Amino acid sequence: MANARDEMETFDFVVVGGGTSGCVITNRLSEAGFKVCLLEAGPKDINPMIHIPAGYIKNIYSKKLTWNFMSEPNPGTNNRSFSLPQGRVLGGSSSINGLNYVRGQAVDYDNWAAGGNPGWSYEEILPYFKRSERRIGHGDERYRGRNGELPITDLDWQHPVSDALIDAAVELGIPRNPDYNGAKQDGAGFFQRTIYKGFRHSSATAFLSKAIKRGNVDVRTNCQATSILFEGTKAVGIAYVAGGPGGSHREVRASREVILTAGALNTPKLLQLSGIGPADVLGRAGIGIFHELAGVGNNLRDHYAVRMVAKVTGSKTINDVAQGPALLGQIARWALGRPSILAVSPSLVHIFWKSDPSLSRPDLEFACAPASFREGVVGLLDKHPGLTLGIWQERPESLGFCHVTSSDVFEAPAIQPNYLTSETDQLALIGGMRLARRLFRSRALDRYVEAETSPTPNLESDDELLDFARQKGTTVYHMIGTARMGPRSSPGTVVDAELRVHGLAGLRVCDASIMPSMPSANTNASTLMIAEKAADLILGRTAAAIETQGERAA
Repeated sequence: MANARDEMETFDFVVVGGGTSGCVITNRLSEAGFKVCLLEAGPKDINPMIHIPAGYIKNIYSKKLTWNFMSEPNPGTNNRSFSLPQGRVLGGSSSINGLNYVRGQAVDYDNWAAGGNPGWSYEEILPYFKRSERRIGHGDERYRGRNGELPITDLDWQHPVSDALIDAAVELGIPRNPDYNGAKQDGAGFFQRTIYKGFRHSSATAFLSKAIKRGNVDVRTNCQATSILFEGTKAVGIAYVAGGPGGSHREVRASREVILTAGALNTPKLLQLSGIGPADVLGRAGIGIFHELAGVGNNLRDHYAVRMVAKVTGSKTINDVAQGPALLGQIARWALGRPSILAVSPSLVHIFWKSDPSLSRPDLEFACAPASFREGVVGLLDKHPGLTLGIWQERPESLGFCHVTSSDVFEAPAIQPNYLTSETDQLALIGGMRLARRLFRSRALDRYVEAETSPTPNLESDDELLDFARQKGTTVYHMIGTARMGPRSSPGTVVDAELRVHGLAGLRVCDASIMPSMPSANTNASTLMIAEKAADLILGRTAAAIETQGERAA
């Protein structure tokens, strides 16, 4: 039975999901003077390990801060299942992710617009990237923002093996690129991060903290949405459970709109629980059809990475300083505000390049660190020094799904990413692994690379490399696409170019679910952009108008 106080309580907007997008949108709506209720299924972001960047290694496996989803056995990866941890805490995945800030290539967004989504070309969405960021460091003002809430900084912890890896890339004809978020992505350099003065800056710390201070935002944590409430075909609120299984059932109303920002797995789940989705999926789960929409939960894409590892000689790496007495020294350096491994992202060096020289633009991302991970698993350090090159196909074509299997809100959906089922993805990854081998064997790294340990050098043929990738590769936690944006006439689309759910009123999806295809990027930056643009769409304003206001204020 619904709580009487909540039954009568109405806000202008109800936002479902206090992650990357939800925090940004709540802040912008609050800034515009509206009353907002933000529902988050997880806890507040008070765990200190969230705010120390090195805490990523523990948080990604946390049972309290993530959803602990598991994939179905995957046919393209020897029927292995994968842990798919999505953030379940204020800040969402921006509170637990790898902290690297990557926007992607301009043509990615031009392709979104060309697919029937007016307003989403790179030129049109660039102001939204700029709006949220406070770029500290090198950057062309045409592409980078200086006045946003989220600090984007350069790496301040240097290592000779990292420098040698970039030299190796240059040796192979890959140019240096000091700002891959600027005019061009191609090249090698150091990742930019959401780290400032030694601390992680999540969407919650950068955006939601400001909204809360205004007094027109009600943040409700440990509250899991169970269904969308409708009057006719108009969304008017959310039913939710406060306190987890066995908690109290409540409702909260929205006079203007309900906004779903629960992420690429929980947003389609909530839609399906509400009777919105493919008829066959709803039928198998015993859920009545309220609004048939075949695309909900389909078009799931994710990055699938292989980590190639070499043993290093002649230099201490993170393996040496992250264990024993040396770690105490790193902790002391961090406490004193000096460069330390506690304040770096898990990947330090980026390389954006081509799996095949004939390609017109990069299709590979390398995320590299002077550290040796046991069998390529992040967080499990070898006892000896090493170098790890993580590689993935930037724009995967393998398509999966996220489907509910029950009407029970606390039962996980069936998630099938279908990694490496596309031949294009297979060939790109093989090309990336061969490029990694060339980097390991370059003159620049010759003094450091003692031996290639995973995979071993005897694995040489395409079939052997692909088999290794199937056995040892893993997710990069970049799920997108399960409420795909596109015109209603296009099969499989869920929202229009203004992010309104097709055929319903008062309901928008404003998170990574709406991406029609994978940007050539770690997806957090793109999700921030989507949230900024969504806020303008909801408020009926343009980026140009806000930019003009910002210039006047400055």
